[in-house]
Amino acid sequence: MTGEPRRSVIRYCLRSTTTGRDGAAAIDFYRRAFGAEELGDRFTGPNAELIHAEIRIGDSVVMITEDAADGPVRSPERLGGMVSCVMSLYWENVDAAWQRAVGAGAEVIYPLDDQFYGERGGRLRDPFGQQWMMSQHIEDVSPEEMSRRAAALFGM
Repeated sequence: MTGEPRRSVIRYCLRSTTTGRDGAAAIDFYRRAFGAEELGDRFTGPNAELIHAEIRIGDSVVMITEDAADGPVRSPERLGGMVSCVMSLYWENVDAAWQRAVGAGAEVIYPLDDQFYGERGGRLRDPFGQQWMMSQHIEDVSPEEMSRRAAALFGM
């Protein structure tokens, strides 16, 4: 690897997620775990099912919908725990954010730790099966140093 040092950039993007059976409970969890703010009114169906809601975490918007047996999307619950994307959140203080999320009920998949590429991060699973990477930039790592560290870590 050559070129400029790799710099972690906070990326703000729009993502969509399904929540399983209870969208209202998911919104409440995201509020407690990540400090989410609900945007606008919820759109619900004739049986009070959540069809669409939006929350903001930092300056990223996440759209929430409930899983429906006849709908075009499937929640991790209906996919045997599998996910097709992992949500990534960057924090100024990832340790505090991590403790807040775990305290709210998130399950640790990969523990929070310093990573060879210059970030402190880990992965959580929320009570609805969605996975969340939580990270903080801790150092700039040159491509050469990252290659050296990766080789040491992976035995290459």
